[in-house]
Amino acid sequence: MSDWNRIMEGAVVLRHQLHQEPELTWQEEGTAATIRRNLDALGIPWRPCARTGTVGMLAARAPRAHIALRGDIDALPILESTGLPWSSKRNGVMHACGHDGHTATLMATAAWLKLHEDRLSGPVSLLFQPAEEGGHGAQRMIEEGALEGVDCIYGWHNWPAIPFGQAVCPDGTVMCANGTFAIHLQGRGGHASQPETCRDPVLAGAAITQALQQIVSRRLPPQAAAVVSVTNIIADATDTVIPEQAVVRGGIRTSTTAMRQRVEQLIDEIACACASAHGVEARVEHSPRYGATVNHPGPAQTMRQALADTLGPACLSEATPLPIMASEDFSYYLEVVPGAFALVGAGRPEVAASPSCHSPHYDFHDGLIPAVVACYSRLCGVEPGRI
Repeated sequence: MSDWNRIMEGAVVLRHQLHQEPELTWQEEGTAATIRRNLDALGIPWRPCARTGTVGMLAARAPRAHIALRGDIDALPILESTGLPWSSKRNGVMHACGHDGHTATLMATAAWLKLHEDRLSGPVSLLFQPAEEGGHGAQRMIEEGALEGVDCIYGWHNWPAIPFGQAVCPDGTVMCANGTFAIHLQGRGGHASQPETCRDPVLAGAAITQALQQIVSRRLPPQAAAVVSVTNIIADATDTVIPEQAVVRGGIRTSTTAMRQRVEQLIDEIACACASAHGVEARVEHSPRYGATVNHPGPAQTMRQALADTLGPACLSEATPLPIMASEDFSYYLEVVPGAFALVGAGRPEVAASPSCHSPHYDFHDGLIPAVVACYSRLCGVEPGRI
């Protein structure tokens, strides 16, 4: 068996092992231990970073550009429903976003590049990053020096909505900024038979929910990519009681980080005006999450070429609407150094609609491992084996 095939088979085994033992954001101790054992076995020096994160290093003294490659490692609080032989052994925790595959892919890349370390013209940092799922793990990695000396960084995410064999890596925004909001409504409770003596926060919450839908259609330019979603309204009371309080919660997505601030301002304005019209007081809390993931044109072109060399010149999808409205903490890296982030298709042709990321029916497409290892290797100037 060739070295390439041996590494790819080992990566699938590792991926299934990681899938069976998922760990939540900032709890990835076992995953980190597995990563570090594998790096030790490969003879790759590493250091801990951001507690459960790990930075491996290849060709540390090579004189040319220093490249970083990133793989995220955390799982989600989701009960798995795939029924696969490698299903999660941890009730209510699941690798429902493919970070098990991302980790296995970066480890396979490490193994292949280690075999050809003498061909590397510059250092390569291997970033095994924790806490991508809302934990701002990339920010912590940066704070603890993961990008020191790095000239360019590359990352990727599997994407079931794009057919397998296709990919996107645009110049500019590839994934959006996001944030959440909570509108706290203070009314006056009372008996449901006497609404005139009350100030109903439920009615105000319903009006606010409807009014917020006008932000995208009437307050932003038609060219703007944005989403404002109310996802829950909480107003605890019995059937005959108008409650004192209600909370309206939701999330926003915008194609630029600056636009997120504008949407937050509009939420404040609309929520307070609607509440006042209903005799209710409103207090709005905003929780910005990740900024927009914005590719740098030069690295994006380099990554597109590596994808085309790997998947074929027709691989770059023109049918995928961009930017993707999901968010990524890879955005933090791209605010510090040049780089690019790609979405690589994981859609299965035998399935009418492949389960999306964050679905309990989702499973990473193992066929992506050799494709992305080949792409990563080419970015580092090393030719891959036969895919």
